[in-house]
Amino acid sequence: MYQIIQSLKTGTTILENIPAPEVKKGQVLIRTTRSLVSLGTERMLVEFGKASLLAKAKQQPDKVKQVLDKIKTEGLRTTLEAVANKLEQPLPLGYCNVGEVIAVGEGVSEFAIGDRVVSNGAHAEYVCVPKNLVAAIPSHVSDEEATFTVVGAIGLQGIRLLNPTLGETIVVIGMGLIGMLTAQLLVANGCTVIGVDLDEEKLQLSKQWGIIPFNPKTAGDILSFVMAKTANFGCDGVLITASAKTNDIISQAAQMSRKRGRIVLVGVVGLQLNRAEFYEKELSFQVSCSYGPGRYDDQYEQKGQDYPLSFVRWTEKRNFEAILNAIATAKIQVNEMISEVVPLEDYQKIYSNLENSKKIASILKYSTSSSRPEQIIRLSSARPAQGTISIGVIGAGNYTKMTLLPILKKTKVFLYSIASASGVSGTALAQKYGFHFSTTNYQNILDDSNVNLVMITTRHNSHAQIVCEALLQKKHVFVEKPLAISINQLQTILNTYELTEGKYSITVGFNRRFSPHSQKIKAVLGNLPINVVATVNAGAIPENVWVHDPQVGGGRIIGEACHFIDLISYFAGSKVQSVCMNAMEAHPKETTDNATILLKYENGSTGVINYFSNGSKAYAKERIEIYSQGRTAVIDNFRKTECHGFKGLKSIRTSLDKGHKNQFELLMQQLQTGAPPIIPFEELINTTQATIAAIESLKTKQWISI
Repeated sequence: MYQIIQSLKTGTTILENIPAPEVKKGQVLIRTTRSLVSLGTERMLVEFGKASLLAKAKQQPDKVKQVLDKIKTEGLRTTLEAVANKLEQPLPLGYCNVGEVIAVGEGVSEFAIGDRVVSNGAHAEYVCVPKNLVAAIPSHVSDEEATFTVVGAIGLQGIRLLNPTLGETIVVIGMGLIGMLTAQLLVANGCTVIGVDLDEEKLQLSKQWGIIPFNPKTAGDILSFVMAKTANFGCDGVLITASAKTNDIISQAAQMSRKRGRIVLVGVVGLQLNRAEFYEKELSFQVSCSYGPGRYDDQYEQKGQDYPLSFVRWTEKRNFEAILNAIATAKIQVNEMISEVVPLEDYQKIYSNLENSKKIASILKYSTSSSRPEQIIRLSSARPAQGTISIGVIGAGNYTKMTLLPILKKTKVFLYSIASASGVSGTALAQKYGFHFSTTNYQNILDDSNVNLVMITTRHNSHAQIVCEALLQKKHVFVEKPLAISINQLQTILNTYELTEGKYSITVGFNRRFSPHSQKIKAVLGNLPINVVATVNAGAIPENVWVHDPQVGGGRIIGEACHFIDLISYFAGSKVQSVCMNAMEAHPKETTDNATILLKYENGSTGVINYFSNGSKAYAKERIEIYSQGRTAVIDNFRKTECHGFKGLKSIRTSLDKGHKNQFELLMQQLQTGAPPIIPFEELINTTQATIAAIESLKTKQWISI
């Protein structure tokens, strides 16, 4: 299928051939017929992409601080690579999609195949959208009219926050697409509406809907105009739908408002407020969030958990439905705003001069082909040579992009195919690194006999299932940690491994043991019991990130602390016998990320892992202390190791941590030569058991035996 993609690095907008998405649980697969180009939002993205690196930095000062912090802790080279990779990430454009349902996922009962629907899907021939972001289109609303639903919902949410009443005077600043829709809705609500814009053509169009136009360029002082229209009281409310960097707009909004007036920001303007302007009138100011309640809430959007109507009358989906009803009953008129309808393949007629466009609404038209969407595309016809390690990568997130593929590119492997959920990121990486196939269905990789090594970098809850499926398809497996997030998942892996008689190896991305620092210390430790203290200054991650979800990520102890259980086991040369975990909170959750884990080993060694998210970013992320027979080694962030009491070994320094690189090189050697696994299977199981047991210990407040 074809989809419009933009490069954040260059600002280039292209029509890319990518695999169509696969319908998922709780989602709807839609064949697109029309999509609306939101000229304001998409112009802003294109302009940002075309800006220089310095200009991009000036627009995002908070990101600059993050970059500087990262340089301090991880080094300049690593940080620059991370920034470059971030800018290379393709950005799908569009969020006003209309089409026909061609498949529904498990748990979706509101829609059926053949339904006409609107969604916040991208400019793509096929989109897969969660059910709470989809609404059915009334039969007498055309596809072109329905494309205005999502942008209309943005304006409607601003109105709901403003809470206007019959007879009030409301000023709408910015009569672009959202402004025009917002103004019409206010008129339908019984308000007197003043529309402010610099574009005379848009203002003249708005007059036919009962909106009072005002052009600051030709009509003089907006404050005097508003006062004259309101008997010198000032307007009851201001809705700002403009996009401008100046602080003048918010100041003018305050000055034109009556005492205790309301101001709601829907657009993007400068926000250096003058306290006196707001204080003297006791003004209310609020920023509106997108389409309404539910936006950016994964429980609502991704998991389909609706808010009870009795408590949350208007969600984003119900706002979609309200706009569709307003169009159906002619409360708002949208056809007059359509500047052009352009076939998808002629998209450059819209995007080639987007920065200077004076159009109101451009609509993309898609072909009505009923052909089955292809979930795999071929980028090359080459085939791996006999005896070559041919790799299929499942997952195209940050780890794949920034760590895995840059290293694999330097090895003598054949990058055969890559799978990603949307197809966008996977195809971009396939083009950059020379993969021969890109797919949105990982079964295409498992079913392909040309693939002999599957590398899994998906979200944690899917690891165990894909590992088992790959083994049954006679593939060797590399899986980024964790191997499993529950005992049941781990038992399934054990059963599958036994069923396949251990013919196909499993490797987990426990890379710390392969660092030159770790290997040099291990070589001189000997086999006597040791004490190890690992302190991990992990840093905070927002609570809404998927890794904190116990059903998806398992929490950071499951997902990240397992690294250090494996590392201590490697140094100890023994298996974990029992584990105990304590957490900082009075009533800690199983997904806590402030905890201390105590480990007892079969050979008498002990380990302590301090995994904290509440430390300073200026401090090193990882510090490992090893105590043995009058000797101490301290690994500082895997860049520097200080050795005390070790004969002939005082310090180790490396400019970069080479743990990932060393692990992948050894894995390829193992597969090519038939050597034993680089991490014995029993050790992988023991580490995973110990990690899961740590969570159980937190619940029971007892030591858990492995």
